Amino acid sequence: MRKHKDLLLRVFRYVKPYHGRLLMMLLLSVVTVACTLYTPVLIGRAVDTIVGEELVFYVRLLEILGTIGIVVIVTAASQWLMSLLVNKVTYRIVEDIRLQAFAHLEKVPVSYMDRNQPGDIISRIVTDVSQFSDGLLMGFTQLFTGILTILGTIFFMLAINYRIAFLVIVLTPLSLLVAGFIAGRTFRMFQEQSEKRAEMTSLVEELVGSQKVVQAFSYEERGQERFDKLNRELQSCGVRALFFSSITNPSTRFVNGLVYTCVCIFGAFSVIAGRMSVGQLTSFLSYANQYTKPFNEISGVAAELENALACAKRMFDFMDEPEEDPDPEDACADFQADGSVKIENVSFSYRKDAKLLQDITIDVKPGQRIAIVGPTGCGKTTMINLLMRFYDVDKGRILVSRKPVQEYTRDGLRENFGMVLQDTWLKAGTIRENIAYGKPDATQEEVENAARQAHAHGFIRRMPEGYDTLISEDGGNISQGQRQLLCIARVMLLKPAMLILDEATSSIDTRTEIRVQKAFAELMEGRTSFIVAHRLSTIKEADLILVMKDGNIIEQGKHEDLLAKGGFYAKLYNSQFAVQ
Repeated sequence: MRKHKDLLLRVFRYVKPYHGRLLMMLLLSVVTVACTLYTPVLIGRAVDTIVGEELVFYVRLLEILGTIGIVVIVTAASQWLMSLLVNKVTYRIVEDIRLQAFAHLEKVPVSYMDRNQPGDIISRIVTDVSQFSDGLLMGFTQLFTGILTILGTIFFMLAINYRIAFLVIVLTPLSLLVAGFIAGRTFRMFQEQSEKRAEMTSLVEELVGSQKVVQAFSYEERGQERFDKLNRELQSCGVRALFFSSITNPSTRFVNGLVYTCVCIFGAFSVIAGRMSVGQLTSFLSYANQYTKPFNEISGVAAELENALACAKRMFDFMDEPEEDPDPEDACADFQADGSVKIENVSFSYRKDAKLLQDITIDVKPGQRIAIVGPTGCGKTTMINLLMRFYDVDKGRILVSRKPVQEYTRDGLRENFGMVLQDTWLKAGTIRENIAYGKPDATQEEVENAARQAHAHGFIRRMPEGYDTLISEDGGNISQGQRQLLCIARVMLLKPAMLILDEATSSIDTRTEIRVQKAFAELMEGRTSFIVAHRLSTIKEADLILVMKDGNIIEQGKHEDLLAKGGFYAKLYNSQFAVQ
């Protein structure tokens, strides 16, 4: 109950900005309920105008029927306006939550994205918010009118016959107890359903996004098996949740049916005893029916709210994830790095139980080319993540231009780095927009010069629309090599103070690679460069080669010196080039 209360209070914080419209909705609810409850009074009076055969007060009857017609029209109009306001408020609230959730997504640290599947995050922001909005919609439309109807009918029933009214009031809450008992047990089921739905979204996103890999490795059958297993689990927990939630309404209707039967019996005896008229009994039966109806609706809302709250909990759990530590208020946002980088006694690990980088110290002078080599998993890419402050060090410090990186804003620091990775970063848009991604105000001439330096101008000219050719998300309609050339052109356009090249030419043919390497050599002239490479032939000209193994720098020096030592680097190099 405590968790439910906290969730509801949090939801109400999103409702608060729309309190004016909520008051209007409440007013319209009062009008709707008042007109609805006034109708049985008119019907009872109409019945009492028919005293017997050939004894009907037609004038009075027509007046009452006319009044009933006006009341029905007012009821319909107020219901329509209330529904309109409810929909507007609900979808505004959902819009606010989605905007806040997406804004939070851009503030969570990279470590969160590494720990969680993209499909699960998508499910929380899209699917869970939609499910939550459905529950909110039902809550607004039925809770307001339901509560007012209950209070109104109690007043009118007490006015007609307080004895029977007391009987109805005592018996009807049994339906709420039944509904509460069932709803309390469906929350966990709906939560499990949301989690399974998120798993399925993640699996579908993974398989669809990697369809070429799936087909290349004949993974179709195993992928189908994983999907079928998840689908069965989702179907099973969904059926359980739906079954238990669907018991609520019939159970409450059964209780309310018993109440209505009791009212009929006691009312009939009251008419016989002369304590009330037939018209009053007709009105009372109508009120008894209207009194029990909101309990049925509220019980249905309770089941739907359990689903909505389960989805809200997943959504709020995501929004409660700690954001990336903010930059200090006095952090430098706009600076030009001189190219010096110093790493002092740095230790870092992604998990506390698995050590990675240990006591790393490097002193990089401006304009130096630093190559980082070593076996897979030794910490090469982790070094790049620390330089870019995608992660912060556990121990030690990193200095850029003789100042700790924490004294710069992350954006300001990253503007001084240009990155070309083995994995390409492209967006849906034109080729020109992708090249000018880091410099949107670049001229056409600057974009073309950058493409020429990257040796991408030739294939771009052969495209249907040239630089205006649209490419899909991640460049799916061009080759891997062409995607990498566009990423290289992007860096050529920016000409940053420092470069990070992580297997930057891994997807390019040998002839083009030689040309691009020459262009890189020109670009690196006078710029500090960090080069992560597995092909050791590309780093012979590096000023300093760092050889990493198991998170430690075990060797460092120039290419010729390291070969002469005959150590680990020499073994790596000879394994690639020595003639056996």
